[in-house]
Amino acid sequence: MLDRLNPDILEMIYRVPVMLLSFMTHELSHALAAYKCGDNTAKDAGRISFNPLRHIDPIGAIMLITIKFGWAKPVPINPNNFRNKKAGIIMVSLAGPLSNVALAMVFYTVWGVYLLKAFPLAQGANLDLHIVAMGILYQFIVVNLTLAAFNLIPIPPLDGSKVLFTFLPERILFNYVYKYERYGMFVLIALSYTSVLGVIMSPIAGFLQTSFSYVLDPLIGFIANLF
Repeated sequence: MLDRLNPDILEMIYRVPVMLLSFMTHELSHALAAYKCGDNTAKDAGRISFNPLRHIDPIGAIMLITIKFGWAKPVPINPNNFRNKKAGIIMVSLAGPLSNVALAMVFYTVWGVYLLKAFPLAQGANLDLHIVAMGILYQFIVVNLTLAAFNLIPIPPLDGSKVLFTFLPERILFNYVYKYERYGMFVLIALSYTSVLGVIMSPIAGFLQTSFSYVLDPLIGFIANLF
């Protein structure tokens, strides 16, 4: 039955639960990091929650499903509440992408073990279920790697820009960065319709994927041999 579905529709079915969990993890990590750094703004706004609906921006989710470019609801923070403002900004900004890296690592390990042990045994009526499982696991890896790589790009309002800005002199921030950062989203949307965004993200995603293989493949083989 599944093999008769349009591949794009099938991918969309896989991506919906994946995006809900991935967005939730990303934004929840921002909120938790801000709380740990001394800022209660996200906590008071109800963003320290495992309910994915609290973190989803409807328009951003629709765009991500349809054109594979979207966003979640930003977590409100007040850096003035951080015990150490610069360190807090860096920690909170990196918490989101790093949470997606961690999630991708977990699902890469599960996917590898499943591919080695369970999938070769799939046959008959159960084959469709195994195909769905493999598709969902693979989407978790791809989506979270993409989210991590995308958010590390140093263009406002992405997390990478906030990390970069903490190292820039205030003169540059006030005279150039803050003056033009409101146009960052328009730049990102324009880049998403060209190959430029892929060129920027590919080295980051490639580095993460290579690191996964180097670090996790031995672990996958070890776990697979236990069964």
